[in-house]
Amino acid sequence: MGLVAYVSYRMTKGKVESADDYFLAGRGLTGIFIAGSLLLTNLSAEQLIGLNGQSFAGNMSAMAWEVTAGIAAIIMALFLLPRFLGIGISTIPEFLSQRYDEDVRRLTVLLFLFGYMCVTIPSMLYSGGLAVLQLFDVPELLGISFEQSLWLVIWFIGIIGAVYAIFGGLRAVAVSDTLNGIGLIIIGFLVPTLGFIALGDGNLVDGMKTIATENPEKLNAIGSENDSVPFLSIFTGMIFANLFYWALNQYVIQRALGAKNLAEGQKGVLFTGYLKLLVPIFMLLPGIIAFHLYGTNVDKADLAYPSLIADLLPMWLMGFFLAVLLGAVFSSFNSLLNSIATLFVLDIYKPKFKPDASDKDLIRVSKWFGTFVALVSFFVAPNLMYAPDGLWDLIRRFTGFFNIPILVIVLIGMLVKRVPPIAAKLVIGFHVVTYYFLVWGTEQWFGFDLGINFIHIYGILFVLETTIMLVFAKVRPMQHINPIRIDLGRVKPWRHAISTSIILVASMIFVYFVFSPIGLAYADGIVSSWFWPATIALFVVTGGLVWASYRYWLPKYEAYLTNLGTTDTEREEAIGE
Repeated sequence: MGLVAYVSYRMTKGKVESADDYFLAGRGLTGIFIAGSLLLTNLSAEQLIGLNGQSFAGNMSAMAWEVTAGIAAIIMALFLLPRFLGIGISTIPEFLSQRYDEDVRRLTVLLFLFGYMCVTIPSMLYSGGLAVLQLFDVPELLGISFEQSLWLVIWFIGIIGAVYAIFGGLRAVAVSDTLNGIGLIIIGFLVPTLGFIALGDGNLVDGMKTIATENPEKLNAIGSENDSVPFLSIFTGMIFANLFYWALNQYVIQRALGAKNLAEGQKGVLFTGYLKLLVPIFMLLPGIIAFHLYGTNVDKADLAYPSLIADLLPMWLMGFFLAVLLGAVFSSFNSLLNSIATLFVLDIYKPKFKPDASDKDLIRVSKWFGTFVALVSFFVAPNLMYAPDGLWDLIRRFTGFFNIPILVIVLIGMLVKRVPPIAAKLVIGFHVVTYYFLVWGTEQWFGFDLGINFIHIYGILFVLETTIMLVFAKVRPMQHINPIRIDLGRVKPWRHAISTSIILVASMIFVYFVFSPIGLAYADGIVSSWFWPATIALFVVTGGLVWASYRYWLPKYEAYLTNLGTTDTEREEAIGE
């Protein structure tokens, strides 16, 4: 941890002088730092323990949240990121201000701040503290109570994470995330490897054969309606949830907005999609291994991964694992803190209270606001231990209050130019009320449960709210379109972006081949007779599409990006001429 802090300090020393330096790392991040920071921002202790717990208790269906993120990464890299970098925005609400008006901007900021401050940041700290307590038995180690241990660990994690975010800005966050990411990948592969060796009584291959031939249904990622993630939900609500998370969620995409240019941003975002394909190996397979090692001897599913760590890792590696675990928690926390300060300063403080604020003023206010949010979260997080049962279910569903409406108003705002600001405001209000009633309200107010998975509700509301926006564009269109100028200076695409995207989609399909009834979940052997023909066909089709991407689609894509440099008014005039 000291080494990561030292390297981060050396690489960022003297480079935080302007607002762009502090909030967007001087808009100079390269692909490797973007990918490393995106991955670590996404992965947390809660996932490490929770996803392995789900695979221990059920099957591999929960991997859909991770593996299918590549689709959102592709849409972000090819279509949304060129616009965001060309406009030169620092936050998503800033784009909404240009497209709609200041009221839409403030409503969106309030949705973000409410979600981050009330649930996301405190739950991140609480889950990280709980993970450390479960893995290292801090109460016994220090001779203090569980409650005292939780307060101590949360403040320890929070203060270190806050130092990176408040004093170092985004560059320090990105550098530390990348270094911690290397450690996470090492540990991520080491744990299942040691697990296979233990399962095979010292033989790695025998351990792999065991999970492929005994209870192979545990390796099935094609979830039924009774599983944590039904397979069909991937094509309804999950696609929209992932698109919001990877393309519009401020604390995630702030790294991409800080890219040196479009090419580096595309490399970082797409490489993150490939890294997400590795997540099942170190966030779900260990849970399957634990099932084979312990059976029903583990009281709670969430204790499966901690038990595996305690039994498999040699003592000299436990400190390294603790540093990696804390690094994952630091990453999520300091990214959230940096982003919430960015939203407050750039979307509320400067436009509303001090339009002529200097960079020095913005950084100073950001540090004070970040400190305030950090202190509030330090006091709120430990008290989550007293919350009623079902807290974690609430947390997983809570982002549904703001992800879909923001996704709708941004996408429709980009694609349909005549949608008026009133439509965006109506959608935000409609969504908050309707989502509450569909997920919780009917049972609380009327005594019956709709029985619809909340992921499906994402998809239903996306369609309804898109329809509302389109109806307004038809019956009450904007009379004067707000012109949005796109500067092509940083919008220089990566030549291999399209081909890399095609291979990423093929890789996602292949991962599902592996963890399906035609792959490792096949009941009468290691894989079925359909596995290899399907894999060869996938390889051939992918090769053909990659060739076509260079031959036909790349020139068209470059022309599309060039066309972004003209405003809608200029395009209409050109068509008229």
